[in-house]
Amino acid sequence: MITRCTQCIETPEPTTLALVKINRKEVMLAKLRKSCSCTPQKLKNFVMDFFPVLRWLPKYRCKEYIWGDIMSGLVIGIILVPQAIAYSLLAGLKPIYSLYTSFFANIIYFLMGTSRHVSVGIFSLISLMVGQVVDRELLLAGFDLNDDAPPALGDGSLQNDSFSNTTAFNLTIVGINAECGKECYAIGIATALTFVAGVYQVLMGIFRLGFVSMYLSESVLDGFATGASLTILTAQVKYLFGIKIPRSQGHGMLVITWINIFRNISQANLCDVITSAICIVVLVTAKELGDKYKHKLKFPLPTELVVIAVATLVSHYGKLNEVYGSSVSGAIPTGFIPPKVPEFNLMLRVAVDALPLAIVSFVFTVSLSEMFAKKYAYTIRANQEMFAVGFCNIIPSFFHSFATSAALAKTLVKTSTGCQTQVSGVISAMVVLLVLLFLAPLFYSLQKCVLACIIIVSLRGALRKFRDVPARYHVNKMDTLVWVVTMSASALVSTEIGLLVGIVFSMLCIIVRTQRPRTALLGQIQDTNFYEDDLEYKNLSTVPKVKIFRFEAPLYYANRNYFLKSLYRLTNLDPNLEAARRKKYEKKEKQHLKKGNHRTVNGLGIGETTLQLVPKQIDFQALVVDCSSISFLDTTGVNTLKEILKDYKNLNISVLLACCNPSVIDSLKRGGYFGRDFECMQEMLFYSIHNAVLFAKDQKLPADCSV
Repeated sequence: MITRCTQCIETPEPTTLALVKINRKEVMLAKLRKSCSCTPQKLKNFVMDFFPVLRWLPKYRCKEYIWGDIMSGLVIGIILVPQAIAYSLLAGLKPIYSLYTSFFANIIYFLMGTSRHVSVGIFSLISLMVGQVVDRELLLAGFDLNDDAPPALGDGSLQNDSFSNTTAFNLTIVGINAECGKECYAIGIATALTFVAGVYQVLMGIFRLGFVSMYLSESVLDGFATGASLTILTAQVKYLFGIKIPRSQGHGMLVITWINIFRNISQANLCDVITSAICIVVLVTAKELGDKYKHKLKFPLPTELVVIAVATLVSHYGKLNEVYGSSVSGAIPTGFIPPKVPEFNLMLRVAVDALPLAIVSFVFTVSLSEMFAKKYAYTIRANQEMFAVGFCNIIPSFFHSFATSAALAKTLVKTSTGCQTQVSGVISAMVVLLVLLFLAPLFYSLQKCVLACIIIVSLRGALRKFRDVPARYHVNKMDTLVWVVTMSASALVSTEIGLLVGIVFSMLCIIVRTQRPRTALLGQIQDTNFYEDDLEYKNLSTVPKVKIFRFEAPLYYANRNYFLKSLYRLTNLDPNLEAARRKKYEKKEKQHLKKGNHRTVNGLGIGETTLQLVPKQIDFQALVVDCSSISFLDTTGVNTLKEILKDYKNLNISVLLACCNPSVIDSLKRGGYFGRDFECMQEMLFYSIHNAVLFAKDQKLPADCSV
């Protein structure tokens, strides 16, 4: 039983309150002065926190770490090159921009990241989201989305690619005063989108809005990734068959694309079909063997690089483009294009699209960072990770790069090849730099169908989520429904809408769970002091004259009616209806007495009437409410408990609360549930169900304990 301490609830003297307020004000002012002051030590700490490399690099154990970092960096760099070239198809951009993205992201994360193992760079889902925005804006600007448009003339710079489409387009309507071709406008949209996404991430870090990621549950993220993977796969099928169909845009892209594929399947390029079949067989076989013998291999097989090298040689010497009309990557310039500030007017056009991009990029990066930090027993700073990924987008956007994120597959490879610190990222960047400066032109004859094969095989992990659906359904049906809805919306509508639908639907599921939670009447486990649901367990004993009701959710405005309906249904008594029935009965009795009839309507004497006022269906004298699952009460919840206390009291039934947490007790006190001076608190509130049951058996609620 909870007892009351009178000293604890006495009102302090006014002078004491004044002193407390003054002290609190002084403390707040002192903290404010301290936080706003700028000392050399604080400035040094700020710089070192903003660039974590300044803290860990001086402590770098060269002999212990260097070989693992070099090995993992080389392997990731070798994997990055073919993936960067392949993912350029998803982003709707030239391969050179993907290589820029991979290079700058690794360098910046080396300086600002706190995770030792995460591989930040080009990522398929992010590339897809960028590509969808780029394609939409190209269509709105009047460009043709045909991938096989004539190649750009000139030196490959942005200023000299106005012939990269059949028609040039003067972009003065969006603030660009120079004539700009398709490639120029596409990378302009991508860099503007990337810059805005990075700004969002930095702002989220400044205002500490990392909690936003909590609303992306595992089911939402998995469903989003799987749905986006279906979209990615669909977008690559046309390259597998060498079919020239328009790139679909807008809602329902997946369905429209498949319809166009089947309509044009007769135009398939035999050379591309054979090449695709061979590449997929080789890649899948190598991946399966790698997974099977990964414990024996010191590092993963560079299958993608080997496939690209062999396919490029075959295409070049076999002249597959000239003889069979197979689509190839085309010229990839060497060196770096001069930096350029993203166009402000283009930022306004893509500001809304950048928000989901920023959230997805941040969530994947932080979740992977936390996962591997926990695995290898070190800590990361989530807020710094948001700054790191934000500047991995902001700074590269000036160098013709697009959005980046951490990628699970490359991170797993990185850890399996001995990665120790972020130095591994610098080694990977050097490999990409080597390709950028010298080797890029060698990929001219590489077929696009080979790149599509690499992308499709990389989706194996996400597509395998379909096999987990039965197990997921067995664990939690509601989470499975969230996964299915998110996946379907991401695949059939669009990735951005799918993510939004997943978040909203997940929240609605939580609301539904709290609106219609489980309720139960409890019975006593024989020879114990414990009580459980009598429908879930057998051989439970009912407590005579006592009903024990459990409500497994917070009690608030949205589930108030369900709480009352469940209580009345399980106890088989609605106190309001019973009170109305009694009033009606008493009214009839009074009418009979006025007529001089001393017999009641039931033929009983007046002395026997009292017995009839207590209906036979009321088989209990006390109601115990198990509040162990009620995490909080709002004003409506407190009023609901006060209401049932009053209604049951009118029927001479005691209402006792058990297992309330401090938050609920505080809400009840402030709501006046225990009376003005808490005089009846010790007879209405109990630490355990068993204490409440014993009290109900031995005593009755005093008549003066009312609300």
